Amino acid sequence: MNKYNTVLGQMLGLISRSRFEKLVKGHKTEHGAKGLRSWTQFVAMLFSQLTGQYWLRSMEQSMNNQRNGWYHMGIANAERKVKRSTLSYANFHRSADLFKAVFLSLLIQAQAQLRSHGFRFKNPLYGIDSTTIDLCLKLFPWADFRKGKAGIKLTVKLDHQGKIPCFVVESNAREHDAKKAREVPYEAGDMLVFDRGYADYGYFASICGKKACFVTRLKKNAVYRRVKKNPVREGGNVISDYEVIIPSLSKEITLRKIIIRDPETKKRLVLLTNSLKWSAETVAIVYKDRWQIELFFKAIKQNLKIKRFYGNSKNAVMTQIWIALIAYLMFYLLKAKSRSLHLSFTNFISVIKTMLFQRVSIYDFLSGTSPPLKPKKLHERQPEFVW
Repeated sequence: MNKYNTVLGQMLGLISRSRFEKLVKGHKTEHGAKGLRSWTQFVAMLFSQLTGQYWLRSMEQSMNNQRNGWYHMGIANAERKVKRSTLSYANFHRSADLFKAVFLSLLIQAQAQLRSHGFRFKNPLYGIDSTTIDLCLKLFPWADFRKGKAGIKLTVKLDHQGKIPCFVVESNAREHDAKKAREVPYEAGDMLVFDRGYADYGYFASICGKKACFVTRLKKNAVYRRVKKNPVREGGNVISDYEVIIPSLSKEITLRKIIIRDPETKKRLVLLTNSLKWSAETVAIVYKDRWQIELFFKAIKQNLKIKRFYGNSKNAVMTQIWIALIAYLMFYLLKAKSRSLHLSFTNFISVIKTMLFQRVSIYDFLSGTSPPLKPKKLHERQPEFVW
């Protein structure tokens, strides 16, 4: 008898079932419900994310073909089939806040596994950026963006210690990035890095007021006054380093304007930061590490289902997005516990989708210590073909 649960069952073991049921009662997602449970809805949607199902019909057929493994995933025997109509109804009516709460609960576990961000300084490093998800205006009229287009925008705060999203807020694609950036929480001593799309002098002043640090790019039409020139090492990639004051700020704050040369593209970048102690080289490397959030957006868009949706309502869209982010946190937890630091999210998805219902230790498999799966032995005498 195999001692291991299915791979999907082991992944679901990362989520406390008792905690999930408390969240269900708190959000009242099963109030008066008699059919599909919230847990079954979550398992089905997670399965569709990991296997890349395009439609609810294909997800329905795939899930129902694996009914022998439902017991070990916590699905009751009374739910003999998963119907696409019932799942579509649940995605439309059951609040997506339930899965947002599950994401936040799983985030606490992921943050306990965080490692160093790779820099010498001990300040927490966070990247802030947004990505736009294009939608069809006829199918998603509530997300009207511009003439003939619709879309939503996800503003993400990425923790560079584990390359995981620690804060996500959704908005219409027409809203400016700087407006949603004010909703991103941070604490004193945090280092925030973002692109010049978030250039807002009022936002800069609030960051300085909370004794946090930021690194961004300075706009070409910015007005400033030089105060002091800092020495620059000859032959390096740092061209100049000045302490400046921006008159547009409500409070006079000394900032640093650093011009660097990208060693690969040879282009000049004008950086702005309120950190007066760090070297210009460190500031340049910190801004370069901002690319991690772009890699995160690329990973989830290419490997998870957040560009094609199973429902047209806003609640169905956000349900699918939150479960996709939960799948990403599951990957990070499995990667940390199995110590598979070399594993990328793309490799994980490409492998895990083919073995969700196999009974092997997922931690041993990811770490490379489990023996390879043995193929079934063929009979010595093959049956004759009969017309």
